[in-house]
Amino acid sequence: MTEFAKPPFNTPLQDTIPGRTAGMTPQPDHGETSYRGSGRLSGKVALITGGDSGIGRAVAIGFAREGADVAIAYFDEEDDARETASWVEKAGRKALLLPGDLKSRDVCRTVIDRTAETFGRIDILVNNAAFQVERDTLDEVTEDEWDETFATNIGAVFRLSRLAVPHMVNGGAMIHTVSVNVDSPKPKLLAYSATKAAIQNFSGGLAQLLAEKNIRSNTVAPGPIWTPLIPATMGGEHVHEFGASSPMGRPGQPVELIAPYVMLASDEASYISGANIAVTGGVPII
Repeated sequence: MTEFAKPPFNTPLQDTIPGRTAGMTPQPDHGETSYRGSGRLSGKVALITGGDSGIGRAVAIGFAREGADVAIAYFDEEDDARETASWVEKAGRKALLLPGDLKSRDVCRTVIDRTAETFGRIDILVNNAAFQVERDTLDEVTEDEWDETFATNIGAVFRLSRLAVPHMVNGGAMIHTVSVNVDSPKPKLLAYSATKAAIQNFSGGLAQLLAEKNIRSNTVAPGPIWTPLIPATMGGEHVHEFGASSPMGRPGQPVELIAPYVMLASDEASYISGANIAVTGGVPII
């Protein structure tokens, strides 16, 4: 609880979304040198969206070290995606890189089809990709930005989940990344917070709808996590003090998200569906 960096941070802001890991100071910890697997996902196939960096990279590393092959869907961050793939391969597992804009229905179908064709099935779907922009007033939120946020954050979750089901022939696990904002929406992240609430509601319904197919659906709700999306989408002062207001006085590191994703993906969670796990540094979620 005390070994990770606390703000203030002097990382430079980034002008492209979703951002790049290389430009961050301090560098996020994805578990590269610390996470140890124990075969909990041995022989499984996982598809992770937003798998190039941040939470997605940490989950990819964790899943690979637990024995899973990993398909990594990402927008256009080739350097980050290749780095994540290298960690998967160092763990002795196969990595599949799948670039593309998940707002597109065709891209969603291609991502699912290529994963299933390459590995023969999909055991785990992690819907983690997200878009956000911090705005001070409602007037600053444009129609296009609102539509892009919903298309990326909840539209892709619906499409990928729907398309993945036929490839989960022996049951499976869906894990959707939501946010502490589900319980406490942030006014400067109006569209983002609304989509995360929609995803949580969707997951709860999906858990009931897919139970007869032996497919589980759960969510993980992170608090402030140190990822490239932060310097790419937030103002300087917010980035400088990011995570300082949490009870632990710091943001979480991506490595601190691996455990709940691995647990929810594993067969040990066979009776857990429709649940939400908070990883918030002490902020309670009701």
